[in-house]
Amino acid sequence: MAASATTEEADGGLADGDGPLVGARIRRLRQENGLTLSELAQRSGISVGMLSQIERDLANPSLRTLTRIRMALAVPLSALFAEDEPPSSAGDPEFVRRAARRPRLDLGPELVVKELLSSAAAVNMQFMVLNIPPGGGSGESVLMYPAEKAGLVLEGRFSLRVGEQEATLEEGDSFQFDSALPHRFWNESDRPVRVLWIIGQTLPERHL
Repeated sequence: MAASATTEEADGGLADGDGPLVGARIRRLRQENGLTLSELAQRSGISVGMLSQIERDLANPSLRTLTRIRMALAVPLSALFAEDEPPSSAGDPEFVRRAARRPRLDLGPELVVKELLSSAAAVNMQFMVLNIPPGGGSGESVLMYPAEKAGLVLEGRFSLRVGEQEATLEEGDSFQFDSALPHRFWNESDRPVRVLWIIGQTLPERHL
């Protein structure tokens, strides 16, 4: 699992697979927002040194660290996925996402690989497929931020903890919860897990 520090976490190195790495996209988004590393560090609570390592793809961020970074940048999760060319270049309308053109986000062999299903037209809801290897998951630290999450187990079996409750979910099982509650998930089985994962924006007043 990801090693933890006082304010940030990261894997010890790069992903073993050939999936796209996230550092260059974080650097581009930071520069597009006109932020220095120090300013992003202050906004996210992640140290300058750790941000620098992540941007240079010397370390993979945990899901918790990635969430802090993207919220500091005020971008949706989809902005961190690699996409070689826009859907319109393939002759499709922007509301279509072809199976062969799913952007991927690889967070390392001990965490999860995400395949984006949402189209370029997505605004308030995004959905994806999580590929969780044996022993993988969201990391030891809990996630929590204003949103609503739901999902359906497509293959395998994994565990999900929300607040003080925990459940083991198998193929065909579904779930939905308030992402403002502390939550994490993991795969204790010896088989890979595939989960349809949905993130919906919630109204700000719900969390006041």
